[in-house]
Amino acid sequence: MENSDEKVYILLNKPIGYVTTAKDQYNRDTVLDLVKVKQRVVPVGRLDMYTSGALILTNDGDFVYKYTHPKHEINKTYTVTVKGIITSEEVEQLKNGVDIGDYVTRPAKVKILKTDTEKNISRLEITIHEGKNRQIRRMCEAIGRKVLALHRSKIGNISVKDLPLGKWRYLHKNEIMN
Repeated sequence: MENSDEKVYILLNKPIGYVTTAKDQYNRDTVLDLVKVKQRVVPVGRLDMYTSGALILTNDGDFVYKYTHPKHEINKTYTVTVKGIITSEEVEQLKNGVDIGDYVTRPAKVKILKTDTEKNISRLEITIHEGKNRQIRRMCEAIGRKVLALHRSKIGNISVKDLPLGKWRYLHKNEIMN
């Protein structure tokens, strides 16, 4: 008989089209439809329906607190595709923090991964540790850039690089301790 008090920690590479909630009032697909385990797990933080990538689920309340409370400053790294060719001035704005309406973001790490003049897009890597609602999208909008695709590649040092979209795995012991 398995111990239901056993703590579980799961990394999901969330596909687009799933909501990050245990139950959805509109009957949309939730991330729990993808993760079938005996234990009752909850998502740690959120990713909006149109964002893919790293999402941790657990039944450990202390872990949820550690990973979601701003004072712990856990980095979250995103790959962002925006319309147009990003300028170095815009990158500097993102790095220094931008006004997203109700809030000025803290400095972010920003790296241009690729610009494609033919497709008229830029791909960036942005690392933040706040995680306000739709923060990356709002940061890009604040500098006049429309987000075409958004993917969270890492939470802290935990990456979904080798995990296919829609798949999940248990976290390794060393990932839980960090």
